[in-house]
Amino acid sequence: MEEQLRSDYQIDLCEANTVQLHKAMAGAVMYSISDDWRRARRNHEMIRRAYYFSAEYLMGRMVFNNLYCLDILEEMRKLLRAKGADLSAMEDIEDAALGNGGLGRLAACFLDSAATLDLPMDGYGLRYKFGLFKQSIQDGFQVEKADDWQRHGDPWCRRRDDKTVEVVFADQKVLAVPYDMPIIGYNSRNIGTLRLWQSEPVEAFDFALFNKQEYDLAVRNKNKVEDITRVLYPNDSTYEGKRLRLKQQYFLSSASLQDIIRRYKRVRGNDLAGFAAHCAIQLNDTHPTISIPELTRLLMREGMDFDMAFNITRQTFSYTNHTLMSEALERWDYELMRSVVPEITEIISHINDKMNDELRALGADEARISRMQIATGGQIHMARLAVYGGTYVNGVAQIHSELVKRELFPDWYAMFPEKFCNKTNGITQRRWLGLCNPELSDLIVDRLGNRDYLLHLDLLQGLKTHMDDATVARFNAVKQQKKNQLSTIIREKEGVSIPASFLFDIQVKRMHEYKRQFLNALSIVDIYFSIKEGSLPDFMPTAFIFGAKAAPGYARAKSIIKYINEVAKMINADPAVQDKLRVVFVQNYNCSYAEHIIPAADISEQISPAGTEASGTGNMKFMLNGAVTLGTYDGANIEIMTEAGEENNYVFGARVEQIEAIRDTYNPKEIYDRESRVRRALDTLVN
Repeated sequence: MEEQLRSDYQIDLCEANTVQLHKAMAGAVMYSISDDWRRARRNHEMIRRAYYFSAEYLMGRMVFNNLYCLDILEEMRKLLRAKGADLSAMEDIEDAALGNGGLGRLAACFLDSAATLDLPMDGYGLRYKFGLFKQSIQDGFQVEKADDWQRHGDPWCRRRDDKTVEVVFADQKVLAVPYDMPIIGYNSRNIGTLRLWQSEPVEAFDFALFNKQEYDLAVRNKNKVEDITRVLYPNDSTYEGKRLRLKQQYFLSSASLQDIIRRYKRVRGNDLAGFAAHCAIQLNDTHPTISIPELTRLLMREGMDFDMAFNITRQTFSYTNHTLMSEALERWDYELMRSVVPEITEIISHINDKMNDELRALGADEARISRMQIATGGQIHMARLAVYGGTYVNGVAQIHSELVKRELFPDWYAMFPEKFCNKTNGITQRRWLGLCNPELSDLIVDRLGNRDYLLHLDLLQGLKTHMDDATVARFNAVKQQKKNQLSTIIREKEGVSIPASFLFDIQVKRMHEYKRQFLNALSIVDIYFSIKEGSLPDFMPTAFIFGAKAAPGYARAKSIIKYINEVAKMINADPAVQDKLRVVFVQNYNCSYAEHIIPAADISEQISPAGTEASGTGNMKFMLNGAVTLGTYDGANIEIMTEAGEENNYVFGARVEQIEAIRDTYNPKEIYDRESRVRRALDTLVN
């Protein structure tokens, strides 16, 4: 580190600012792991490899996690302190803006687990220049700004120009330049790789146009190409937005598959007949589903006929479904896709024809075949393509997987029951307990006698024999310490004072109507009025903490953010409830903010209507840090309650079968007219 600082900046370690210190630390770590990284790649070359395709990777801040996995975090802290520097300055380093919500964090946890377990798995994604967006709250409204997370460099990635590939669209050719990020296994010498593609032009600058003083035109093509990886989930409310998002998906798929085929041929030669036996690709949701026809195309380019190429493709892919929401099951306009990737569109038509022949051979009637069409009504249904074009389809919680079979894909389950399975989501206890809550981790280690729970989470069962008054008292002290820390952070970041003696009731997740942040806000309003009128004299003082980003084009979700902030403004300014209530909406909620929020929670709000939340992983993180779940009988909540006991959770709301029973007769206006408390809360919307 000292040598790099002198070389790059001509300064000593004690003189380095945060950015300089971060760069030097990353450089030292990257150098120290280089031999293991190379060795891990070579060790996995001759066995079947798994590849994870995801539009998102919510990696968080890499510096602390990498030091923790290498078991040098405290050593580095002491070393820097001795040199007059402070490791806590790394709290100012921005998160890599490569994801948004649970989908991206799940992908990051998968990579962490695979590296720790010495599994031969690498990830593929996109290197977004500005990510989703950086959120601020102005006058209660969400304001989006570019998240320029790379402006000080990206020291945890290595550019690999030698692995660049070309991606061809109907209207342009684009270079896909890879950046490799190491995924360091905990207490292991295994290091996986997340390869992120950046879009760059074949010709960056038109010198002839520049000489003609047509300066904007000289770089127009460069800008169009770079748009492909400029932001995560570009607004697709317009035709051009849809076109750009489709280009993103194809760019990720084509570049990654070309790279995998190149790796395969380097090790096993040019005969791709055994490709599926040595390569398994998992699709994280429908965003990379266009990989299915693209792999078929690439194999046909190698000399295979369609039937052989598609047969290999089907044996290579599997698909994780993350939602029952119809709007999240992507459908692309047929003509739009044909204008962007015409050859892919033609292959999808061939796949659809092959499926029809197979269904008829299996005895399906024409009505069922019609319901199962991949290309129909001028649209291409990507979830259907993912189901037919792969080996397995998994849901992400037991109840979700059953609903996938029964409600989302009933015809597919009837014809291909062997495809469907459940793989409940998970989290890495290393980041979400060991790293972000070292005080609680120390308590666990003290009681269990070792740190093995960081590798085998089921060992936490051993705590049952240590549930005495001393353990509970120490746990409560840890919780209070984390609440004190979060209270300070919120006061500094948000300008809101929250007494650390209050209960912390927390709902942090992507802003969406089905997540029901609005219901939570209405409940708070009802509590507020009840306290004011004296009908809740024994109410435990509570701080309600929200954090969420709304998609830029999602007007209703943004309105909910505004409403929550208006509720907070009203309650926090009312001296009559100052000793009972606080409400705060934290800005720019991300992975690093979560590492402070989650350990401090007393109550975890997981309140989506039963049957709508596929799994959830935030619920697991809160539970792991000792918060009780206030939630519906939905997603992974059910499995948490089964494991921890319903008596240790607060379950409310209708269950799936009850919701189905009342769906056709549900009349919210009748409830509004009948229930005065509901009416009083809802009337605040127009007050």
